[in-house]
Amino acid sequence: MDTMTLWHITGWEFAALAAAALLVGFSKTAVSGANTVSLAIFAAVLPARASTGVLLPVLIAGDVLAVLTYRRHAHWPTLWRLFPAVAAGVVGGTLFLMWADDGIVRTSIGAILLMMAAVTVWRRRKADAEAEQPDSVGTRSGRIKARSYGVLGGFTTMVANAGGPVMSMYLLSAGFRKLGFLGTSAFFFLIVNVSKVPFSVGLGLIDGHSLLLDAALVAFVVPGAFIGKWAVDRINQRLFEQLVIAATVLGGLQLLLR
Repeated sequence: MDTMTLWHITGWEFAALAAAALLVGFSKTAVSGANTVSLAIFAAVLPARASTGVLLPVLIAGDVLAVLTYRRHAHWPTLWRLFPAVAAGVVGGTLFLMWADDGIVRTSIGAILLMMAAVTVWRRRKADAEAEQPDSVGTRSGRIKARSYGVLGGFTTMVANAGGPVMSMYLLSAGFRKLGFLGTSAFFFLIVNVSKVPFSVGLGLIDGHSLLLDAALVAFVVPGAFIGKWAVDRINQRLFEQLVIAATVLGGLQLLLR
């Protein structure tokens, strides 16, 4: 990591990072996937690889707040289905980071996000969302879908902290309602992001300098989480789903067009 860069950010650049941290808190308790905008801001202010290491502890702070808020709504059968595939994706993402440059990473993740959004919109137009229940992961097609999304989610979260939109698409396609969606994704990302820390340290993406910057940025995650909790109670299910898909498309486009 170019740690010197972390000590030479301007006041405006820190303000941008603080706003991105606020958005992380909001996305974790309201519109999952919206933190792709935070990813873009961090990558614009900091070197691309360094930005993933700085952002990870900020995301973990948001995950902790989300778990405390929605812990009673998690659907654990879905989580257990996902974790083995996600682990494979994280290992694959680590290997990918060893040789891929920033351009290849951005293009790959952006294409995956747009594909997931398109597939989800198509599936939801084809089937009645109300009839689709979370326990569909127990069927053969549900297991295949869980493994596919799990590998993609693990891969994207490792290489760019961009697993949120992929998993958002999976949970929407599985028929999760708003609170079940937020509770399941909260535990999912807390466990996955914490498991990524040793890999990120080993790749040199997290060190003492980055953690000092994180210590300053985490303070902005908390008010963002409270704003998200206030907002989610005022967002109906259809609007919630539309916002998640829109955030996913926005994240995919900004990665492809950078």
